[in-house]
Amino acid sequence: MKCTFCGGKIADGTGKLVVEKTGKLLSFCSSKCEKNMLKLKRKPLTTAWTAAAKAARKERK
Repeated sequence: MKCTFCGGKIADGTGKLVVEKTGKLLSFCSSKCEKNMLKLKRKPLTTAWTAAAKAARKERK
């Protein structure tokens, strides 16, 4: 399974699974990812250390 925020791999039996009111499943590898997405409302593309941001930067070059 992959983390919804950072894109990192989540080992079996670890992480946290959150269900939104709409029924969408969000999986997080750490509390850092969970807090950045849910509480701080950050987007993975604008957060430098995520896989999505690294891929976007690489695409621009």
